[in-house]
Amino acid sequence: MASSINPNNIDTTYPVAGQDNDSQGFRDNFTNIKSNFEFAETEIDDLQAKGIFKSALTGTTLDNDMAGAVIKNTKTQAYRATRVALGAVTGSTAIDYSAGNWYSVTTSGSITLAFSNIPSAGNQAYITVTVTVANVAHTMTLPSAVGNGASAKSVVGIQGIASNVITFAETGTYEFQFHTDDGGTSIFLSELTRPRDSFTNPIKLTGSEDLADAGAASLTKTASYFTTAAAETATLAAGVEGQVKVFAFVSDGGDMVITVTNAGWKASGTGIITFANIGEAATLMYINSKWYCIGNNGAAFA
Repeated sequence: MASSINPNNIDTTYPVAGQDNDSQGFRDNFTNIKSNFEFAETEIDDLQAKGIFKSALTGTTLDNDMAGAVIKNTKTQAYRATRVALGAVTGSTAIDYSAGNWYSVTTSGSITLAFSNIPSAGNQAYITVTVTVANVAHTMTLPSAVGNGASAKSVVGIQGIASNVITFAETGTYEFQFHTDDGGTSIFLSELTRPRDSFTNPIKLTGSEDLADAGAASLTKTASYFTTAAAETATLAAGVEGQVKVFAFVSDGGDMVITVTNAGWKASGTGIITFANIGEAATLMYINSKWYCIGNNGAAFA
């Protein structure tokens, strides 16, 4: 805003020294000075009420609540979010967006999340909830808006969820993110700590490798393929629960024999998979500390 303070309406040449001066000039200057002080007071009060400050002004409490005003075209650095630590809770658990958008809780019983003060439709709102589960008997019930309407697919594959109640297989700390842009009518859900246990779209897994003779099959690549120039061998070490491993015979210059640790088709110990012809392939999954064949095209297991 333009300031109403006007220093030009004060006659700095009045009074004139060494002569009688009309008292009206004094009154005019005093009136204009008083008006400018009043303008200054009003404008300073307005700045104090509406400004953003690094620390509280003398005699005030710091309050930088923007009340929904837009801050546009900014560059931020070292941004931090406010964490609201609720401590040990059971039953209804209030998640008030106006108090902070990151909450942490520790269960002392089953909890039910209750969101409030979510911004109105047209504003994207994110809430992160970190929950430390103290007992596997403790469940977490989500608001009915989670997975409602447009957000229905967001809950598919969330581990342990059924009818908006999440059951935990293990104690520990889990982190969930909720977001909505329609005022909380439909709330999307993501879990940040565990993968989903099912998907609705085709899955692209973690790449492939050319498995060399006498090589160890990668446990970070989903697929291993091989082109043999003569009879070759390879090994597969123990995996992690739920891991998938695919082998494929690309070009046949001799058999490929893979020795598998913790083979599910043996009572104990290692097992052998032999690939004898081009196009043969096998898919394994690590289940209950063993590799099991869940798909096979011509490979021989022994």
